[in-house]
Amino acid sequence: MPDSIEPFRCGAQRIGCVNNVAAHLYERLLVLRCQAGDEAALAELIARYSPRLRLFLCKLMATDTSAADDLLQETWFDAYRKINRLRRPDSFAAWIYRLARDRAYRAMRRRRLPSAPLDLDVPNSIDVDADRFSNEEAAAVREALDELPLEQREVLILRFVEEISYEQIADVIGRPVGTVRSRIHYGKRALRAALTNRAQNGNVRLS
Repeated sequence: MPDSIEPFRCGAQRIGCVNNVAAHLYERLLVLRCQAGDEAALAELIARYSPRLRLFLCKLMATDTSAADDLLQETWFDAYRKINRLRRPDSFAAWIYRLARDRAYRAMRRRRLPSAPLDLDVPNSIDVDADRFSNEEAAAVREALDELPLEQREVLILRFVEEISYEQIADVIGRPVGTVRSRIHYGKRALRAALTNRAQNGNVRLS
């Protein structure tokens, strides 16, 4: 499967036509209707995005599902209040993830969690999407994600769960595309190291 890591797939129920033009146009229409006050359109956007946003928030909050559920509600409240400020309806995905991320980071700052690690540059010649994980590693990959630094964890989820572009991820996290590439590259290295450690302990078999 091009440009993805197989274990990060969310299942057949997930919106599988992210790159489909018709799906993008329909979502854009939903956003426009929502901006016009159509509550049914907002309800549909909530139904479309809530499972994915909840997974994202759970991983940011290190599987604290109670906190993630509260943050999800706060995210949609923010979206309801701010939807008319969204000037580009086709950028809704990046926008809603940015709202969710902002909520999560505010909650984590209140908990005084450690600050971000130093970002290192990655040469453009390196294909940061090249490494793949097998189906057999799926459960271990999901668990190992929680061991990574937050800044690596979030970009891996956005890239390989949501399959959004580097540019969109840059919009979500408020950092340059080069920083996105760096965090994905080193995040995948850290994830592979965590899986190797698990394999040595007999918890997972690596391909």
